[in-house]
Amino acid sequence: MSYSPRPAPLSLLASILISCAAAAGVLLPSVASAQTAVPAPAPSPAAAAKNESWLYAGSDIPRDTAWQFGVLPNGLRYAVRNNGVPPGQVSIRVRMDVGSMFENPKELGFAHLLEHLTFRGSEHIPDGEAKRIWQRFGVTFGSDSNAQTTPTQTVYQLDLPSVNAATLDESMKLLAGMVREPRISDAAVTAERGVVMSELRESDGPQKRIADITNAHLFAGQLLGKRPPIGTVASLAAASAPAVQAFHDRWYRPERAVVVIVGDGDPAEFARLIAKYYGDWRGDGPPPAQPDFGKPDPKAPVAKVVVEPNQPLALTLAMIRPWVKRVDTVENTRRLYLEFIAQALVNRRLENRARAGGSYLVATVEQQYLSRSADVTMAQIVPLDNWKAALADVRGVIADAVTTPPSQADIDREANEIEAFLAKELENARNEPGSRLADDMVRAVDINETVTSPQGQVDMFKAIRASATPKVMLATSKAIFGAPVTRVVLTTPTPTPGGDAALVAALAAPAKIRDDRLATAAVDMSQLPAIGKPGTLVSTGSLPGLRAERLEFANGVTALVSNNRVEPGKVRVNVRFGTGNRSVAADAPNLLWTGDYALMASGIGPWGQNELDQLTNGRQIQMNFSIDDDAFEIAAESKPADLADQMKLIAGKLAFPRWDAAPVDRLRVGYLTGYDLNDATPNAVLDRNMRGWLANDDARWAAPDKAQIAALTPAAFRAFWEPRLASGPIEVQLFGDLSTVDYKKILAETLGALPARPTIAPPAGQTVAFAKHNVTPVVAYHRGETGQAAAMTAWPTSGGRAAPRDAQGLDVLAAIFNDRLFDRLRAEQGASYGPAVDSHWPTGFEGSGGYLLVGSLLAPKDVDRFYGIARDIAADLVARPVSADELARNAGPIREQIARASTGNVYWMFLLEGATRDPRVAAAALSVEQDISGITPADIQRLAREYLVPARQWSLAILPKGMTLADAAALDRAVAAPGGR
Repeated sequence: MSYSPRPAPLSLLASILISCAAAAGVLLPSVASAQTAVPAPAPSPAAAAKNESWLYAGSDIPRDTAWQFGVLPNGLRYAVRNNGVPPGQVSIRVRMDVGSMFENPKELGFAHLLEHLTFRGSEHIPDGEAKRIWQRFGVTFGSDSNAQTTPTQTVYQLDLPSVNAATLDESMKLLAGMVREPRISDAAVTAERGVVMSELRESDGPQKRIADITNAHLFAGQLLGKRPPIGTVASLAAASAPAVQAFHDRWYRPERAVVVIVGDGDPAEFARLIAKYYGDWRGDGPPPAQPDFGKPDPKAPVAKVVVEPNQPLALTLAMIRPWVKRVDTVENTRRLYLEFIAQALVNRRLENRARAGGSYLVATVEQQYLSRSADVTMAQIVPLDNWKAALADVRGVIADAVTTPPSQADIDREANEIEAFLAKELENARNEPGSRLADDMVRAVDINETVTSPQGQVDMFKAIRASATPKVMLATSKAIFGAPVTRVVLTTPTPTPGGDAALVAALAAPAKIRDDRLATAAVDMSQLPAIGKPGTLVSTGSLPGLRAERLEFANGVTALVSNNRVEPGKVRVNVRFGTGNRSVAADAPNLLWTGDYALMASGIGPWGQNELDQLTNGRQIQMNFSIDDDAFEIAAESKPADLADQMKLIAGKLAFPRWDAAPVDRLRVGYLTGYDLNDATPNAVLDRNMRGWLANDDARWAAPDKAQIAALTPAAFRAFWEPRLASGPIEVQLFGDLSTVDYKKILAETLGALPARPTIAPPAGQTVAFAKHNVTPVVAYHRGETGQAAAMTAWPTSGGRAAPRDAQGLDVLAAIFNDRLFDRLRAEQGASYGPAVDSHWPTGFEGSGGYLLVGSLLAPKDVDRFYGIARDIAADLVARPVSADELARNAGPIREQIARASTGNVYWMFLLEGATRDPRVAAAALSVEQDISGITPADIQRLAREYLVPARQWSLAILPKGMTLADAAALDRAVAAPGGR
């Protein structure tokens, strides 16, 4: 059974995000099947047995019969299937069984470097031309075309939209040529080495140091501890074309390849193309021996203290077992599900302690089978101040789990969550995108597992659940929390007394059992106070051009309802109320930054977080809060059977908000705990401050300082949010499978039953200012690595509903700008791993708030060069119209992305926010594709002339603390000088 990716357990928190500490939830296997638009012809029994043996050999897992498998005479394996989601798309994956653990000590980073070289082109394609060819096919670089290198594999990814026979054939030819015969010249190696060095530089810093030290400590004696995919500066600097070519020749062989194709086409044709372009591939010489990845070393040190200034306290406790290769059977699946339930039981108890106030801010456990190297159960802990107490408390919860069986009620609570997830996957199987199915297959191959259908998952779990008794779960807990090797890492901003020895002693102390199990409370929906008499529906109608119904109730609530079967068994809900960012003035203090976590976590009526978890256990009921410019939003993904209670809870939150203090206190502590990370890297500085800087320090987007965070109290939180929760207007969006519910009655009894709500009148002059023009860039500083910097430049544009075609045109202009910046800054000079250009056109503030932002992470020496390139590109876009080919290459992928997205409800819900009150919204939504298709070179030049005005341009540089722009320029001159480096 193939599991979906989980967060990497060894990368410590880059920031303290309270949202990660929400109620213990379900992170489960992705089912690997969707209904096929055209059923694949069934192979003969003999052919099926032969072809499927390579994935299902020895397995009794129910087959997903939509897949067809094959093995070419040269040993290359493939898996193909038809899938019509999204229509016209074909997803191709080429998995090579080689990653960073296949490198020798002189080749560190070569697998990843080769991935970059492969995507530059092949011996038969001019350097860099492959990207342009695929752009002409509507492919977006970096999302539709991408690659990934891990310790165990390298995967090439291509998602082709609007495929026809010619583009599919050409794409298969290009990709096969690149994998088989990449252009590994001295010039290409030099260029991509610069890009990878930029990637290495941008990822460098305390987080990488902590991760590297943690990996090396936890996996002592194993390649996993000393083979990071990125490589090292020394190994990359020494990389030569012959050495990389030798690595390719050794590992890139047909018997190490798996080609996966899923899409809107005939699987037989997919198989024919695989044979056509890979069938004559031959390996060079005898196959290499498989590396020995190693086993956990029980003699290695147990504890490691990592001192990193300005980093929060963090603990990693790992129970490590050797990885065992298993045949993926039903019994193996049973073991995996039971292990997952055991983890969920402990995570819920840990979260219960954190919510109630304890020694840690966040603590979670996760068991993983890592890189065919180790079977690890990892506890990640963020202590509040006393790391010894936090470690003891978490060990105490684990000790309880391995000593006393859980109750059947506790087991059922976690099993209910799994069952609900699997039922949801089954209901939505026909909407499973081909790209996810392809990724699931690649993942299954990598971890030696199989795939099954959504129905197969549901059926297996039903039987597995029946076996999850308290006795069985106790044995499972003992298995995943016991290990021959236990190691611990403490990250601390200052040296801890006793160092490693103190950590060893804390781990050696007997664990004292902590009973943090949840008490079962008698909760049901009847305990929610009556919202009011059902509201009166005063008008119904439709919006021109849309298959959606507009409803209006006597209390002023409006609703836009789309009853469709795009996602069977699913209903998407979005309740928009109040005036969002517009509810506060640009210069007024506010607590907008507190709402994302604490507002929903503070409870509803008679219920706090734990009661709400119990009330919604095993059901599709959510409460996700966000802030838009013109409204606050509570969104959910529900199902028809749960919709009535879903809407009761949302209405209850607005009518009977609860104001528990614990979530607010936890939010404050979390922000303060992670505060010193805010300037640890250039990226951290940008993430925290950029939106506020672009808005000329508008308080609605400016990040709170430490004093503001420390001053947060539950009383202040309530005073700010209570009137906003009570404010109007209310607009509801219901999109999905509504054929079995009376949605008018549900709305009338919930939001329609609320009393009329006052609107918080937006302060006068509601516009958004833009950063003041400067000639010399503003300089901000980070406290990270001296080799890291960032450069940004931006121009104000506009916003609102008056010119939707210009909003689309600026997206295309941004794509063209980005393409040129990529070619010059990355492909030619290797100065940046990922330059980016973004057009932001908000609709909540008419005529203001928009900008076009150009930026990149860089070395300090390249900052001035970045500004020069950006100026050149902007000036050229103003002076000359773009070519028809350049316009098509950049507008085409945007148009394809929109075409794919427009087949789903999420796209239309986003575009139609506010449509029940402003007719311009629906008109703009309906014209998006036409607007994109109608953009001309003259439009691009007009927009460039209107907005890329040097007199309004604003620029910013993020430099290492103590460095000036003059210092950075001097570094560039030193490198450019003869003999410079």
